[in-house]
Amino acid sequence: MALSDVDVQKQIKHMMAFIEQEANEKAEEIDAKSEEEFNIEKGRLVQTQRLKIVGYYEKKEKQIEQQKKIQMSTVRNQARLKVLRARDDLISELLNDAKLRLSGIVADPAIYQGLLDKLVLQGLLRLLEPVAIVRCRPQDLLLVEAAVQKAIPEYMMVSQKCVEVQVDQEVHLATNTAGGVEVYSGNQRIKVSNTLESRLDLLAQQKMPDIRKALFGANANRKFFI
Repeated sequence: MALSDVDVQKQIKHMMAFIEQEANEKAEEIDAKSEEEFNIEKGRLVQTQRLKIVGYYEKKEKQIEQQKKIQMSTVRNQARLKVLRARDDLISELLNDAKLRLSGIVADPAIYQGLLDKLVLQGLLRLLEPVAIVRCRPQDLLLVEAAVQKAIPEYMMVSQKCVEVQVDQEVHLATNTAGGVEVYSGNQRIKVSNTLESRLDLLAQQKMPDIRKALFGANANRKFFI
């Protein structure tokens, strides 16, 4: 049975409606899938950027913390150095004051003569040379000559050696030296400095731990084991 034009038109419309519906459904499916993929990608990008931002600020926080530690360490070191400098200045001041008081020893002839006797003898015993030259301040020549005469027999008794001692009449210690002597070997290559200043410096070095302890107390950072 042949279809009329009306039937044909109906079928065409029906087919067109079906095709349009399929196209709309397919378009909606594509849109939904695209939206889903977009949201996934957007979420991934957001998460990536968030992690980057978190990492950036964590790194900055660590850098700031490190800078704080460095600054605090620098401040502590500077403060420690100031304390050490102040302590050294105080010790230097005390030693300078002690050197000024050496003149009190020289002012008493009996005490100073006895000290010169010991300084000359010690110098000879430290040298143990057959010939020795003794230098002193110009104003101490007579006292030192007396000390040499007394020291020679004592030296020979202790060392069992002979010695020739000359008191230098031409070259002297500086007049502003506190006192004492310098004893040289005959060729002047070896020197024993027994001036009052050098003896004070040596004593200060030997007693420096006790001096620091007396002034500043025991150092908690130093531990001694027996």
